[in-house]
Amino acid sequence: MFNILVVEDDFHTRKLIADVLKDERYTPVLAQDAQEALNILERRHIDLMITDIMMPGMDGYSLTELLRDSGYDFPILMMTAKETITDKRKGFLAGTDDYMVKPVDEEELLLRIKALLRRAKIASERKIVIGDVILNYDSLTVSRGSERYTLPQKEFLLLYKLLSYPDTIFTRMQLMDEIWGYDSKTHDHTVSVHIGRLRERFGDWPEFDIITVRGLGYKAVRSDEK
Repeated sequence: MFNILVVEDDFHTRKLIADVLKDERYTPVLAQDAQEALNILERRHIDLMITDIMMPGMDGYSLTELLRDSGYDFPILMMTAKETITDKRKGFLAGTDDYMVKPVDEEELLLRIKALLRRAKIASERKIVIGDVILNYDSLTVSRGSERYTLPQKEFLLLYKLLSYPDTIFTRMQLMDEIWGYDSKTHDHTVSVHIGRLRERFGDWPEFDIITVRGLGYKAVRSDEK
């Protein structure tokens, strides 16, 4: 059972989110402001936090930044009525993992929570499991039954990135910047070459596919997400 801290000063919104979480068998832990949230964190384990931004006293940006500076690494989802790119940038710079604009769609909220919890598990365990396939970040290996491959670092990181965010489209430039670095002199055609190698090696594995999205980039589709 996951404990989800909801920091929201509006009573009705707080109660609505709590009811949605309970229906999905999450355990909502409620706080009406940042100070109450900090008090809760001193005595209770939290797996994920949902926080409003505009609150009396300490706002959601400051709360998030304080938690990150204090070493809390659980996923944080911000909710706000603001939707400008400046507001979103400020949130991500403070340390949030995701961002939703009010009024919040209940189904989308649950999908984002599920994705954040899955990514947090991947990050803490440093491996991805899809059926019989295991990607081990520390050893750069991909195994399936008796088959085991140790991949070149960039090739492994590319596959790990795509499978960490199934159905998310990444442009070649995004993948270049993250895996090869912003200052890399390597041409973005390198991404296509590495994708080709991954397909040659794992193309007949039913657990996942790497899809080319014409004009945009690449995405991974996992069998457990279909």
